[in-house]
Amino acid sequence: MLAGAAPSWLNRAWAQKQAIEVPGEDGMVLRSFRFIDLESPVEYFNSWLTPVPHFFVRNHMYEPSELDAETWKLSLGGEVEKPLTLNLAELSKMETHSVVNTLECAGNGRSLHRPQVPGIQWGKGAVGTARFSGPRLRDVLQHAGVKPTGKHVMFRGLDEVPGKVPPFIRSIPMEKALDGDTLIATHMNGSPLSKHHGFPARALVPGWIGAASCKWLTEIKVLDAEFVGNFMSPGYRLPNQPVKPGDTVKPEDTHPVTALTVKSVIAGPSDGASLKAGKVTVHGAAWAGEADIAKVEISTDGGANWSAAKLGREQAHYAWRMWSYDWKAGKGGDYTILSRATDSQGRTQPESAVWNPSGYLYNAVDQVKIHVA
Repeated sequence: MLAGAAPSWLNRAWAQKQAIEVPGEDGMVLRSFRFIDLESPVEYFNSWLTPVPHFFVRNHMYEPSELDAETWKLSLGGEVEKPLTLNLAELSKMETHSVVNTLECAGNGRSLHRPQVPGIQWGKGAVGTARFSGPRLRDVLQHAGVKPTGKHVMFRGLDEVPGKVPPFIRSIPMEKALDGDTLIATHMNGSPLSKHHGFPARALVPGWIGAASCKWLTEIKVLDAEFVGNFMSPGYRLPNQPVKPGDTVKPEDTHPVTALTVKSVIAGPSDGASLKAGKVTVHGAAWAGEADIAKVEISTDGGANWSAAKLGREQAHYAWRMWSYDWKAGKGGDYTILSRATDSQGRTQPESAVWNPSGYLYNAVDQVKIHVA
């Protein structure tokens, strides 16, 4: 496939206005045709680990057309004593570490911001949780010997860049790069990474926005400062102070988006559902980036009263918690069910999200409207 060309099956489906099923990605919502961007329906948020076919896909460019595990190489250079190049076999001989991480696109929920902002109009499903495995980035950096001048670590993938679009390159501070849970991941839920998720290796920066975890990794470079490029600035930055729609924001008045914020999503009942009176189980997931979920509360009367949901037993530091709440719907009528999460840092989901020009980190109290017959 030529760089800049969509796969033939996708072109055919699009031309015929068919429901689009991406091979290996069951029942996903296609959010972008040009670059394959797939969203998970919230009904899929019913297991602690998200099956790979149900895991959202975010691409900034065209996926690499040629990926060969035998010839793939990862280079490491920049502010290091011994630049090195590793192939997949050499990488696989290093000590493996596993991290269960909730990966979320910074733009998840963008379509819910008011007023709306440009960009991929994600609903609530650009998020998923998986067990990622591979060598620690710290171990690879130590092999190369980071110089005292090394302050940031840059990732470059094999995305195929269309036309004059800047390449997708991101960097993270050295402190996060040296964290024992930051990985060069080669496996996801126990299997080698699929192409959509970065085969043969990707960065895994736990608790941070998905854009930090560069896919199809081919180059790591240690820098003396934050990387300067389109996907570091103006991309993936937030205003230092709240702004109103139409306000001009200077680059120097912004900061990089890093860790995720606290958030919960109702997976069931679905919005618009019509149910019988009696027991209704409200359930979903809640996450908080580098913090832990302390509690999830549910309101079945539009926010007048709140009750604690039961948290699922499975938990890990960077992973979402499943939750459920049994509600007795005693009489018929229309109801608005709300969910809000609070984390170990004391942050609670706000009634309304902080608006920003890029629509990042939407985390307003979630809601579904249902009818009880």
